[in-house]
Amino acid sequence: MTEFSFACVDVRADRFAAGPTLVFRLRVTAAGGERVHAVALRCQIRIEPARRGYASAEADGLSDLFGERSRWGSTLQPVQFAEVALMVPGFTGETETDLVVPCTYDMDIAATRYLAALTDGEVPLLMLFSGTAFTGAGGFRVEPVPWDREAVFRMPVATWREMVEQHFPGCGWIRLSRATMDGLLAYRSRHALPSWEATLEALLGDGDRPASDPFRALTRTTGRTDP
Repeated sequence: MTEFSFACVDVRADRFAAGPTLVFRLRVTAAGGERVHAVALRCQIRIEPARRGYASAEADGLSDLFGERSRWGSTLQPVQFAEVALMVPGFTGETETDLVVPCTYDMDIAATRYLAALTDGEVPLLMLFSGTAFTGAGGFRVEPVPWDREAVFRMPVATWREMVEQHFPGCGWIRLSRATMDGLLAYRSRHALPSWEATLEALLGDGDRPASDPFRALTRTTGRTDP
């Protein structure tokens, strides 16, 4: 059976993608210069938080994921980042190919909250590989890519931030229920506000309203009623 090994040698933000996308450069090696017709590859990428240190500000931003820093010895567990499929074209011995990973800036996703909390340095990633290889110099064989194939990579935090800035320059992103969106839209229309940012700024300015104000109660629940 052909012995496969994998390494990640680079990563970049894809500035031409329709949405936030990272492109990892993979090196695939078939031991002994074996002829490979193709590899149907599956790759699972995990963040391994325990493999780096954190500044105080970063630790504060990670408290909702891992709790107080005193508990990190037991709570700093791997975080799922992505799972993607890739068809590696034919090669002999060794090749490099791009692994395209669509990303999200949804702050409800644990990996996004983790990455957003980092200020600099690198993100420790573990890439786990499996799949099916089609090999053979004088014929055609089908072989599994064993589940124990993996590669370690340290992605610069700056690359993640570059990707986010390309698609959300100077902005954040939150997901809201349809009921809350309906309430916000009604409030925006009623007050002729020019943007969603102006709408939220107006709502934040309502912080001085008395607790008995029915609109205060609305904003704590569904957002269905407009003041």
